[in-house]
Amino acid sequence: MRLWLNHTGEVSLREQLTTQIVLAILSRELPPGHRLPSTRELARRFQIHSNTASAAYRQLESEGWVEFRHGSGVFVRSTRPTAPLTPEFALDQLIADMAAKARRLGVSETQLRTRLRSWLSYEPPALWLLIEPDPELRRLVIFEMESELALPVAGCSPDDCANPELLDRALPCVLPSKAANVRRLLPAGTELTVLEIHPVAPELQAHLARYLPEHSKELVGIASRWTDFQRIARTMLIAAGLPPEGLLVRDASRPGWKRGLDATIGVVCDAVTAAELPKACHPLIFTLLGESAFNNLRQIESTLTKADSSAAAD
Repeated sequence: MRLWLNHTGEVSLREQLTTQIVLAILSRELPPGHRLPSTRELARRFQIHSNTASAAYRQLESEGWVEFRHGSGVFVRSTRPTAPLTPEFALDQLIADMAAKARRLGVSETQLRTRLRSWLSYEPPALWLLIEPDPELRRLVIFEMESELALPVAGCSPDDCANPELLDRALPCVLPSKAANVRRLLPAGTELTVLEIHPVAPELQAHLARYLPEHSKELVGIASRWTDFQRIARTMLIAAGLPPEGLLVRDASRPGWKRGLDATIGVVCDAVTAAELPKACHPLIFTLLGESAFNNLRQIESTLTKADSSAAAD
């Protein structure tokens, strides 16, 4: 049985002993019925007090891992404990299984410990960080990104984007119109992803063309917290031939904004507002980020995943 004991570590020697013996039992390095070293032998071999070794064995006995046989010594029990599976026990089982498979592949204990330290020390990017001064636009883009990407998404204003704590393990991204300014604010060498915008105006015009002239006298709603969305939608609807008096524009950040929308044939809105519309409304949803933008972001995430695996293998 191979043991590693750190006499200067924060974990007690008894816990180090019991943990490693349990892992050895789980991985079948110590099979059922195997005789363990005596407390005196453990104390001499690893330079610990015999009371420490004795306490570790008593703990293992009380937990059902070993048994004392009078006059013969301490042995691994033929059956494993039947106590409820705890998270710690489940983790120990995973580690033991990994160690057993590594040994079957011919991996040495030193190699295994080195690889584990490498994996535990490597910290891949943890989130996307959208840098955008307009809080409503920031909220909208974050909502769209979170629905399509694997990594979580956070946001901040350009005034805060150089904060080291915010940038730690973050992938900064920005809308095209703000890219030049944000690049000047970020620390030198920081990677910045410029998001590809889905052109709202042309699609909006094409999408609503089928309503004209048949529905040119119908009431159409526009709803969003983002004021530019309201403006663009109104402009394009009028350009498409709808009369201004047939448009019901609602700022979704204001109280009572839903009033009257159920009387429209449809409500042009963003993805966030669509979820808040009255049930009777028909949402005409327009997103800021198109599929090509998300394909690019997913490719970045995929590349990072491969890079993480390569880094862990170095």
